[in-house]
Amino acid sequence: MKKKLLMLFCAAAMAFSMTACGSDSSDSASSSSASESVESIESVESVESTEKKEDQQLVVTSENAKLIGRTKVIDDILWFAYSGSGAEFNFKGKKCEIVLRGDSYASKKNDSPRYAIYVDGQIVEKKTMDAAIEKVMVVDSENVEEHVIKVLKLSEAATTMSIMLINCDGEAVLSPTEEKQLKIEFVGDSITCGYGVDGKFGETFSYSNEDCTKAYAYKTAQKLDADYSLVAASGHGIITGYSNDGNKVLTQLMPTYYDKLGNGDGAFLVKHNSKTEEWDFSKYVPDVVVINLGTNDASYTKGDAEKIEDYTVHYVEFLKLVREKNPDAKIVCVLGVMGQDLCPAVEDTVNRYKTETGDNEVYYLKLDQQGSEVVVDWHPTEASHEHAADQVSEFIKTLIK
Repeated sequence: MKKKLLMLFCAAAMAFSMTACGSDSSDSASSSSASESVESIESVESVESTEKKEDQQLVVTSENAKLIGRTKVIDDILWFAYSGSGAEFNFKGKKCEIVLRGDSYASKKNDSPRYAIYVDGQIVEKKTMDAAIEKVMVVDSENVEEHVIKVLKLSEAATTMSIMLINCDGEAVLSPTEEKQLKIEFVGDSITCGYGVDGKFGETFSYSNEDCTKAYAYKTAQKLDADYSLVAASGHGIITGYSNDGNKVLTQLMPTYYDKLGNGDGAFLVKHNSKTEEWDFSKYVPDVVVINLGTNDASYTKGDAEKIEDYTVHYVEFLKLVREKNPDAKIVCVLGVMGQDLCPAVEDTVNRYKTETGDNEVYYLKLDQQGSEVVVDWHPTEASHEHAADQVSEFIKTLIK
């Protein structure tokens, strides 16, 4: 560029020099020549100033996006495991391509995570991953555009996924969307995950028919215009996972994984697993924690007084852990959508905890049981989730008014 400008300046100088040595009749032509030279310089500068910048590859972090749920940047990749986790950002530019990467289960049939991508609140992509790395172009324009873009993991924590990077034009800018005034954490099981909500009764469960955005927890957050974090896994409980033989399933205890990034078996970046990655509770500080655990425990307790006592004792201890990690939150223990056998035990748990600790910011809410219309494996329909969300949101309103 400097060489081009130097040559043009030299040309202009020679034109002026020839004007000085020539006759008066050449004044007009010489002046014209000099003017053209100056215009050429300006033209080159204009071209240079409008040269297209090279495309960017951006890592998604809390600096340029609002991180949703439990997420963690590891080796410049934003990983997320639990249902509803992901990222949301304001985008200004011409091109935005999202590059997604799954864990070691990503391309396995029925084990691939399901996700959705939203542009200005509208779903532009909704599918299960069928490759280890997928690219989704969400903005491709000749003109600068402004959009709100959101990436959410719809399926649960057994498999993890990530935003590997964002490919965008050189002028593009990403910035976090605004945080909501109210923050809620939901702890639960398959109900919170939206298990089978996109399927029908009699169908086999797969991640392709699971959608947390149609479940009561996500819907509650929407009704209250709140940010949320879902910490949930199908089959999990307080003292046992779902049991079909009367024995405890000790590999599916939510208290075990409450302080972890996730609860997945798939490996990411070879050496990492969400079950072993510690969660930093300072990253998301909820105003309210809603716990919905007991449906799977009921498959084991079955009205046995000794087993119910075991459930109650361990639930009190779990409440102490939740309080330790969330010292200022109001805690709401709910149960009832898929069965109400342990509802009295949950109420007893809350009362015992209050008596033991003197902490009165813990509450009990009995949810209405679903009707006869169900989806995969007797799970709630979206309509049942909507009704539960109405109950929970109205109760939370009484706590935060």
